Amino acid sequence: MSKKSSQKPAKATIAVNKKARHDYFIEQTFDCGLVLEGWEVKSLRAGRAQLTETYVHLKNGEAWLIGAHFAPLNTVSTHITANPTRTRKLLLNRHELDRMVGAVERKGYTLVALSMFWRKGRAKLEIGLAKGKKQHDKRATEKNRDWERQKARIMKSSS
Repeated sequence: MSKKSSQKPAKATIAVNKKARHDYFIEQTFDCGLVLEGWEVKSLRAGRAQLTETYVHLKNGEAWLIGAHFAPLNTVSTHITANPTRTRKLLLNRHELDRMVGAVERKGYTLVALSMFWRKGRAKLEIGLAKGKKQHDKRATEKNRDWERQKARIMKSSS
């Protein structure tokens, strides 16, 4: 008999919004489920999702994903008219929703989609509570990243 691994399995990533971490300071992250149609799940399994220019809108105590593009597969969506950029409902706990509403409405934060992944066969979305970066913040972040890369290179060559 084999022993069960105590490590968590790695996330099977579907799509990543790299632009979000460049444009925003991410204060806190939340994992949430999505309400999807059948053809959307199949296109996600094929890796045909795009999260750039995606954000989360809070309305009537519910969270909605706006701007995500799921490209329909030609073989799957023949009997329906697929809308690749439709607004999709997000599944969150009431406590998480209340925390988000407070931060967005009172403190001026925004909610952006960071990544989409599979967990236990279900599509999940990681959203971040974000504050916008100014141009000088972006330059400083890039400068620090370059310095860390250069420092690692120097340490590697001196060993």
